[in-house]
This record gives sequence, structure tokens and C-alpha cells, in this order.
Amino acid sequence: MDHLPPNRLRDLARYGAAARAQAIARMVPERRRATLLAFAYAFEGIALDDALDLLDLVITDILHDAQTEGEHQRLRTLRDLDAAALHLWEAIQVLLDERVDDASVRRQAFAHIPRQRLVAAGTQVETLARPPDDHYFPELVDRYRRVRRFLPTLLHTVTFEGTQAGQPLLAAVRFLTQLEQQRHPDMHHAPLDFVPGAWRRLVVPRRAPMADRHAYTLCAVERRQENLRRRDVLVARSERWGDPRVKLLQGAQWDALRSQVCRALGRSESPEPELHALAEQLETAYQRTVANCPANAAVRVAPGKGRDTLTLTGLDKLEEPPSLLKLRDAVLRRLPRVDLPELLLEIHARTGFAHAFTHISESDARVADLPISLCAVLLAEACNIGLEPVVRSDIPALTRSRLSWVQQNYLRAETLTRANAQLVDTQATIPLVQAWGGGEVASADRLRFVVPVRTINAGPNRKYFNAERGVTDYNFTSDQFPGFHAIVIPGTLRDSMYILDGLLEHQTRLRPVEIMTDTAGVSEVVFGLFWLLGYQVSPRLADIGEARFWRLDPTADYGVLNTIARARVNTRLIARNWDDLLRVAGSLHQGTVSASELMRSLLRSKHPSTLARAIGTLGRLPKTLYMLTYIDDEHYRRRILTQLNRGEGRHSIARAVFHGQRGELRQRYREGQEDQLGALGLVVNALVLWNTLYMEAVLKQLRTEGMEVWAADVARLSPLVHKHINFQGRYSFALTEAVAQGALRPLQDPDELDE
Repeated sequence: MDHLPPNRLRDLARYGAAARAQAIARMVPERRRATLLAFAYAFEGIALDDALDLLDLVITDILHDAQTEGEHQRLRTLRDLDAAALHLWEAIQVLLDERVDDASVRRQAFAHIPRQRLVAAGTQVETLARPPDDHYFPELVDRYRRVRRFLPTLLHTVTFEGTQAGQPLLAAVRFLTQLEQQRHPDMHHAPLDFVPGAWRRLVVPRRAPMADRHAYTLCAVERRQENLRRRDVLVARSERWGDPRVKLLQGAQWDALRSQVCRALGRSESPEPELHALAEQLETAYQRTVANCPANAAVRVAPGKGRDTLTLTGLDKLEEPPSLLKLRDAVLRRLPRVDLPELLLEIHARTGFAHAFTHISESDARVADLPISLCAVLLAEACNIGLEPVVRSDIPALTRSRLSWVQQNYLRAETLTRANAQLVDTQATIPLVQAWGGGEVASADRLRFVVPVRTINAGPNRKYFNAERGVTDYNFTSDQFPGFHAIVIPGTLRDSMYILDGLLEHQTRLRPVEIMTDTAGVSEVVFGLFWLLGYQVSPRLADIGEARFWRLDPTADYGVLNTIARARVNTRLIARNWDDLLRVAGSLHQGTVSASELMRSLLRSKHPSTLARAIGTLGRLPKTLYMLTYIDDEHYRRRILTQLNRGEGRHSIARAVFHGQRGELRQRYREGQEDQLGALGLVVNALVLWNTLYMEAVLKQLRTEGMEVWAADVARLSPLVHKHINFQGRYSFALTEAVAQGALRPLQDPDELDE
């Protein structure tokens, strides 16, 4: 199967899953066999991913339950532990009393505390006290029966592989697999190289002739999950739990592409010129910021415990001049009122975006009024209302059978992506848009959805989902207002794992080079990868007072920032791994590895690899450069805030559109969630494009009427408004002939009274 195009395999597999059994049975034998084989091959990997995701959830729950029980048990025994400790302290006071001679210490101690009580206190402390490296492993061992419910099947079904660092654990997995075939398990030869010190006390108890099977098994399960997360242990056929490092450029292929990649990224093949350039930029940024500090009222450096702390005053609200208020009111009062179905059909008439939806079998569908059916399905998905409100038995394009067929065969990730790209590209051609931005800047932000149905593609977080589970729609918004990429994340995983995907994997003509995000979207590894790829990440820093500023020159004088910038970057680690850093950047640039796959392997571990540490160490330099600019330039901070507000404005519209079923996402599977939220993003982009078109027409009319329109006010207008658009009620998909031919609707008379 390796020589077949992956996209073709995926399309065949999806068609096999979506098509009716009768349709597959009617196929010619060759096509039927190909479809079923592709389905089996693709869904084997999908099922494996789902099983491993479920395993991760189960192990996480077991660890959490063990910790909770341990904490409760510790609270219950604190009183007994305190009493025993106080008895021991009485005896220790006698030992420390220099007035008591050495010969009579024991007699004096037993006089204060009887020997039997002292022994009992020591035994109590030994029983109840926990060592510093304790992680409630005894309580975890008590859950051995829960693990036994799935362990034999797991060992028999899933084949684990690993890097050199994962070999000791793989030896333990092979040993446990052999134990399943023995009636009387022999633990004398259990491999123990993978057992950390905190576990060893339980796995190999004192005076025990061999390892304890229960503790050994739980230790192997816990360590295997940790190794899976950092990809020291992996599963070859899994997409999400495989090793992304094998997809990196390597060997002769990397040797052939090294120079080309360095030219494309603007990077040197040796580390010295790059480090020298960064050192000069860092020195310039420090000196500029220090020189501006006396006049920068927003920055204050105050003495603190151990080191000084930096305080940055928040931005004041930007005043809106009367001319802006007048212009905004004039524009909004002239926007025509429209129902959402008509809006979608009108945007299709202008852009033809519905033609981007092709049948899953790649055959040409010969049905009348297909765009009407597609717009109806998109509306049903985006508004979260199901097909029932848009079904019309008297209109062939809106019958239930037609809409179900369209939903099943046309709505999928690749068609939504193509249609969305058409809307984004059309938006960029409107003259008004150039006043808002050139498309080089974007923001990344989160939209949370509760998922009240049973699914493994959701996670808990009481802050966002209360007692339910949910998903995060991590989306990217251009400075021209459309959303150009989105990723569905189970639960609330760290944004930093996915932030690069929006730049590297979107299918529009936009070429953003700077991403603005909240603090949660960045880490030193993110700064390092962005710099290697020639991009800029610009987070809104909520905790800059706790941030660490880095330096290269230990003797440099940075004035008031001296105590804040004490940490020095280890350039030797960067230089030693420079070729690997270029190889990672080149692999991302060439698309041989997914950014989110690579980020998961770099970030999801308590013990990062050498490569992850090298990228993070490099990232400290551009991060410090960014923070110096951030505290020094108020205009820069306001640009970031403005762009983030645009993303939040899109979210407000998305919430208004996604009004059905209390705004909850009720798709059980990842693909269904991605398709529905993709439809929501497409409809919001259509709404933004429609608003922009009519705002352009309104501005032309206002200028014709003699109203003075300032460029600064136009730049602060926003197409993220929706009061004039009806999202609810019975839906009609009729369009007047003039509008269908490309004419604009009549603009509304601002003096007309509201009904």
C-alpha cells in the first residue's frame, strides 16, 4: 500500500464508510475490492489511534484516582503523624541537650518517653510519612485489577516499538507478554532497568526474593504511557501515536536538500553567523529598551525577593473620535437586512464556492440545483439545528433524501477547505480590505464547545465545560477578518502544540508571517521553531513580571534590567545540534512532517529530549528580543490587542450562528466534529465577505453624497456585525434574478423608520 497516494486511499476509505452497502455491492469487482481494502487499511489505523487515545484517558483517570485517594488518606492520618512526630521530638530534645552527658542520654530519653511509646511513634512515622519522591504509587498498585481488565488484550493486540531510550521499557513489555502465557509466573528474571527510584521500593521490596508482580505491572503501565507521550515508545501503524521523527528529512535526502532549505529559510548552514547576528540584535534591543525606560511610564522595575520584578501597566481603552462613531452608524444603518440562506446563495452567486464541493466518489453529479442543497446543509450544520428546519418536500433540492445524500457525499474536510479558500481569496480582492491589513498578520485563539455525548474526542475542564467534556476549535483569523484555518482539539490541550499548523497547512493565498496569540499559545520551543522558519510569534503576555529575560554576554551592562536579565543562554547546546535544528525546520517547510505531530513529541514530556532542549534554548533568544520590544513599544502592544479582538469578534458571530441545541456540539467522532465546525467557519466567512461587499458599497455611496470619510476611521470599521442578518425561523432559498446575476441589493434608507 505504500506506493499508493495517501489522499486517494483516504478518499476511498471515506467513501467506503459513507456509502450504503447496496451502493458498494453494485460496484464492479475491482472497484469494490479497492474500496473495501482502502476502508480496512485506513480504519485499522483510525481504530488503533482511538484505542490508544482511550488507553491514555484510562491511565490518566487511574493516576488521578490514585493521587486523590492518597491525598485523602494523607489528610486522614495527619493527626496520628503529628502525635508520633511530637513524641520523637521530645526524645530528640534530650539528645540535643548538652547538659545531659552521653552515658545517660538513653535513660533521660526513656524517662521522658517510655521506650515502648517511642518505638510505637517511630513505627507510626515510618508507616505514615512519605518520601519526597513519593507520587502515590502504593495507591496506584491497589488498582491492579482495573489494569488487568485490558492489559492482556493490549499486549496481544498492539505492537510497541521504540527508540534507544525506550528499549529498557520495551524489554519489560516483552516480559509481561511472556507472563500471560505462564500458569505460574516467575518474576525472578524481570528486567528492572526501566524502574525509577521512586518505584523501586515497591517493585523490589526489601528482603523480597523477586519483584512484586502487581507493582511491576503498574510501574510498566505508568512508564509506558509517559514514554508514549514523549515518543520514546511508539506504535508504527498509528497516526497520532507513531514517531514523527521518522518523517524528518534524513540521510542522503537531507544532504541533497540542506542548501536549498537554508536558502528558502534564510538560514546559514553553520551556527556561528546566526548566533553572532542574534547577539547583535539582542545587544541593540537591550540598549534601546534601557535608554527608553526613564520615559516609558508603563514600565516599572521594583526590588523583589531574590531578583527585581518588572511591572507593565495595561493599555487604556482607545478613544473613538466622533467622526468614527458617525461613520460606523451611517454604515450600519445602510446595510440591507437579509436571511442567512439568501446570504449564502448570494455569496455563491458571486464566488461559486459551492462548486468546490465534489462527490466523495470523485464522479460528476448530475443533479439540479446542487448549490441550493449544499447551502441548506451548510446552514443546518453551522446553525446546529439539523436538517429538519430546512427540509421542504415541495422543493426537489430541499427534500430530506436529497439533503441527506448531499450531507453524506459532499461535506468533508477537503471540500470545506477548498470552498473556504475561495471565500478568503475573494475577501482579499476587495479594496476596503486593504485598509484593515495586508494579510501578513493573523491571530490564533480558542472557541470552546461542550460535547454532552459519549466520545473519546473530548476532554474535561470544569473552567470551560463544567461537569461535561468538550473540545476546542483552535482557529486562525487574518487581519483582513476571515478565518483561514482551524483545528479541533480534544479538551483543552496546550495551544502551543498546534499554533504552527495555521501557518504551514492552510490552503489560501494569504501568507501571514506573524501570529498573535494569548500567553497559552507560546513556549520557548514555539519561539525557536518560529524563528527557524522565518516567522514571528507575538503573544499578549499576561505574566511578563514572572518572565525570564536571557542574555549572551555575561559582562554586559543593561542598567535597570541587569538583575532581571541574569540568565545566560547555553549557545554550545545550540551549536552542537544546529544541523538537527535545520533538519527539523526543513522537514516542516517541505511538509514531510505535521507541525502538531512534531510539537506533541517535543512538548508532551516531563523529560524533554536533547532536540527539544536545543530548540527551546534557541527560542530563548527570539523570545527575549520579543519581550524587549513588547515592553518598549506601546503601539506594538496595541496592534496585538487589536488583532486578538478581531479573533474574539469572529467568535461572537460564530456563537450567534451556532445557536441550536444550546450551542453544544453533539458529534461523536472526530471527523464529524471537524466537518461541522468547518461548516461553521465557512458560513462565518461568507457572512464576513457579504458584510465587506456591502460596506464597500455603502462607503462609495457616502462619498458620493458628500460625506467626509477619513482613512483612519475606515481602518477601524469591522465587518463582524450581524444584527441585520436573520439566523432563525423557517428558511427560504429563493433568490431574485437580479441578485443571482451579480447585482447588489438596494441599500437601506437610513431615514426609514424601523418596523
